[in-house]
Amino acid sequence: MRDRRDRPRNVKQVPCEKCPLRPLPIFREFERSELDFVSTFKRGELFVERGATVLLEGSHSAHLYTVLSGWGFRYKLLPDGRRQILNYLVPGDLIGLQSSLLGVMEHSVEALSAMVLCVFERERLSELYENFPGLAFDVTWIASREEQMLDENLLSVGRRSAVERAAYVLAFLGARVRSLGPEAAGPITIPITQQHIADTLGLSLVHTNRTLKKLADRRLISWRDGACEVRDPDALAAIARWSGLGESRRPLI
Repeated sequence: MRDRRDRPRNVKQVPCEKCPLRPLPIFREFERSELDFVSTFKRGELFVERGATVLLEGSHSAHLYTVLSGWGFRYKLLPDGRRQILNYLVPGDLIGLQSSLLGVMEHSVEALSAMVLCVFERERLSELYENFPGLAFDVTWIASREEQMLDENLLSVGRRSAVERAAYVLAFLGARVRSLGPEAAGPITIPITQQHIADTLGLSLVHTNRTLKKLADRRLISWRDGACEVRDPDALAAIARWSGLGESRRPLI
């Protein structure tokens, strides 16, 4: 397992006041006092290469992270090395909260592409809860939203057919990209392989390949340069019988 992270930078190359994510309509606005706190809460940025481990199951971390750019995924491993991908991470997502509450990480996080992460001091999380009820609610909302996503994933694995499962995960990822801005309205490129999808769906690679081919034959997806291009997220959602993300604005720490 590769771990090729750089150390967090003490100098903030992206000040919170000029964060490129904050103007996006999907994120709620901060009050001035909240923004001032987050600016001191943030330590710097961490630059992560594709394939690097951000957090490792069973480990402790002194930091929390927010994805500033790039893709990642959360996963668990069985003792024999079989992997189950639990969820995917896009800009604005918070990483490592679970370790704050349970003491150690119950899953691992890997960079799906090159990533830039905002780094926060874990020990100051209690200060956030004590002094900033709005931000405390945001953290609770993030944890609740993650549980809701896992519920939908469990429904897929338990009740959807193979084609419906594949259509759901690609529609879900497409919708998450679209939620970040209107410029994502065209075909959406997601840096995943068929193995990633197989490990998400709980299917063999051969079965996954045959399933994805059915979607590709309908011109709903295509494969290009080692990535999946989602061409029609709405049609994929219809196949999966999925009603969408169902959110207008969400928090950004």
